[in-house]
Amino acid sequence: MSAVAEREIVIPYCPRNWAAAFHATYQRWLVLVLHRRAGKTTAILNHHQRAALDNDWEAARLRALLPTATDREIATLMKRRVYWHVMPSYHQAKLTGAWDTLQEISRVVPGVKPNQSEMCVSYPNGNKIQLIGADKPDSLRGPGLSGLSLDEYSQIPANAFSEVLSKALADHVGYCIFSGTIKGTDQLYDTYAAAQGDADWFSLWQNVDESLRSETGATITALVRAMEDDRKLVLKGLMTQAEFDQEWYLSAEAAIKGAFYADQMRAAREQGRIGSVPYDPSIPVDTDWDLGIDAMAIWFSQSRASGQIGLIDYHEDVGGGLIECIKVVREKPYTYGEHWGPHDIEQREISSALTRRQIAFNHDLRFQVTPKLEIADGITAVQALLARCYFNEATTAHGVDCLRQYRKTYQPRLDQFTAKPVHNWASHGADAFRGLAVRHKMPQIEEDAPPPYVPRSVWG
Repeated sequence: MSAVAEREIVIPYCPRNWAAAFHATYQRWLVLVLHRRAGKTTAILNHHQRAALDNDWEAARLRALLPTATDREIATLMKRRVYWHVMPSYHQAKLTGAWDTLQEISRVVPGVKPNQSEMCVSYPNGNKIQLIGADKPDSLRGPGLSGLSLDEYSQIPANAFSEVLSKALADHVGYCIFSGTIKGTDQLYDTYAAAQGDADWFSLWQNVDESLRSETGATITALVRAMEDDRKLVLKGLMTQAEFDQEWYLSAEAAIKGAFYADQMRAAREQGRIGSVPYDPSIPVDTDWDLGIDAMAIWFSQSRASGQIGLIDYHEDVGGGLIECIKVVREKPYTYGEHWGPHDIEQREISSALTRRQIAFNHDLRFQVTPKLEIADGITAVQALLARCYFNEATTAHGVDCLRQYRKTYQPRLDQFTAKPVHNWASHGADAFRGLAVRHKMPQIEEDAPPPYVPRSVWG
């Protein structure tokens, strides 16, 4: 029930049992890890709509967070409220039915105005809920937000929240919901782990067994049918058991479907090669760059005579440009060896008529050009190199996530993956790392030879 202009209206929403505590909390940070078909998106959109319509609820939420605030300060924070529901891509926001759901639950509100092209609903009190795609993180810089949800957070760029969206919540003391079904030990998994024991967070982890125990009626019928359908796919070899366990039982062991480096990154994790890799001042640091138009990525590495490569740092810049990245490199406490850029570093900038290589030279950074290699050959080079790589998790987490989620394009009509990589937020870190692998290219490792196991203590 929500109040608008002193009228009560009935929203066509029947919460599932798991959502009761979620809707009841005033906590600012919320993380929901639930199995597939748990009704996450529907619950979150209704949570936003209640906040957009019910001034009493929003005022109570703010007073719980700001107990010393005056009534005037609370009223100021409540003006012109905007709520964003962010999905991995704009296209996905339409395909998943989230926009249809938002229209369905909002059409009973008198005077509501849906905007189809912007996937935005405007309420008669001036507040708004909008669906947003995260495929262009820099485009997320926008209005101050009273509420935010990151749906399928595992697939959203890791820096979208930390560098952009977290700032949008500041002016209105907005809340944020991180939600989805995990894909291994990804950023959603890490967010849930970080929330444990923290009084400022609401967290929920629920696999399908718990839903089958706690839900009733049509919900149970739908879940049982969906699971039976997936079990048939497993028996026919159209779905792996690991994928089934990931979607329904939140297994952290299943790899991302179609990922180029799934086996290599899993081996790195299992062998302790993603952990602590401190900077060694006696070894020069090399950098490998991807100079994208919308984002730039830099890997910082140290190479040992033994052939081991330590990835000690990673930086990604969205919208800052080459000169800002050079500044970041200069501010790091490293002694540098070589700086490597892709072949398009020789292209001229329209504004200055200089190449990016010349611009860097004018700022005292001398690039070498990475040998040009076909993408497929470069991916093969990465797969071979990863067995010798060690990652400093504290400073390369986003870059590691890029490598884990860099995947093949799926063709629905053919029901198969192609060799062409998906171009998304993971591309920049993966492309920069491919440049590193190309310049380190060595004879192909025998396919049947397992990567060498070296204890973590060997590095450093």
